[in-house]
Amino acid sequence: MWTQEVTSMIINGVWATLYMTLASTILGYVFGLPMGILLAVTDKEGLAPNAVVYKILDVITNVVRSVPFLILLILLIPFTRLLVGQSYGSTATVVPLVIAAIPFIGRMVESSIKEVDPGVIEAARAMGASNIQIIMKVLLVEARTSLITGATIAIGTILGYSAMAGCVGGGGLGDIAIRYGYYRYQTDIMIVTVVLLVVLVQVFQSAGMLMASKLDKRK
Repeated sequence: MWTQEVTSMIINGVWATLYMTLASTILGYVFGLPMGILLAVTDKEGLAPNAVVYKILDVITNVVRSVPFLILLILLIPFTRLLVGQSYGSTATVVPLVIAAIPFIGRMVESSIKEVDPGVIEAARAMGASNIQIIMKVLLVEARTSLITGATIAIGTILGYSAMAGCVGGGGLGDIAIRYGYYRYQTDIMIVTVVLLVVLVQVFQSAGMLMASKLDKRK
C-alpha cells in the first residue's frame, strides 16, 4: 500500500539521486575537463602535439569507457571501501560514478574544443597569445555552447548510471526500483521511480539546452 513511509522513501530517493548525479558530475569535470583539454591540445593537430601524452590518455579513456558500468562498479568495490569506508549507499556510489564519468567527459570536452574554428586560434597566435591564454581565453570561451551541451548529456548519462547502481545497493531511485518494484513486485513504486527518473532527465536537459541557447553567440 502507498503509505507516508513509502512517500518519504521516494522523496529521499530523489534527493539521493540528485546528490549522486550532481556530486559525480562536478567531480567528473574537475578531472575530466583537464583531461579533455590535454587530449585536444596534445593531438597531432593541437596546440602542442605530443604523441606520447595523447596516446596514454587515449588508451586510458578507451579502456575505462569500454567497461560496462555495472562491472566497473563491482571491480571498484575494494577501492570504494578503502576511500569512503563502505561499498554501498549514495556516497559510495559517487566513487565509481566519478571514475566512469571522467573519460566520458574528457571525450566530450575534447570534441567540443576541436570544433573551434582554427582561424580564431591562428588570430590569437598572431597577436602573441601563449598556449595557456589561447586555451583559457579562446578555446574554452569559443566552445562554451558545445561544452554546456556536453555537460547536459553527461548529467543525463550519469543519472542513468546512478540508477543502475541500485542493483548493488547504490541508493537513490534505482535502488528503490530494484528493491520494491522488482524484488517485491510493487509495480506502482516501479512506475513512480521510472517517471521521476524521466522527469529529472528532462529537467536537466531542458535547463542545459536553455543555457546553451542563451550563450550561443551565433543566434
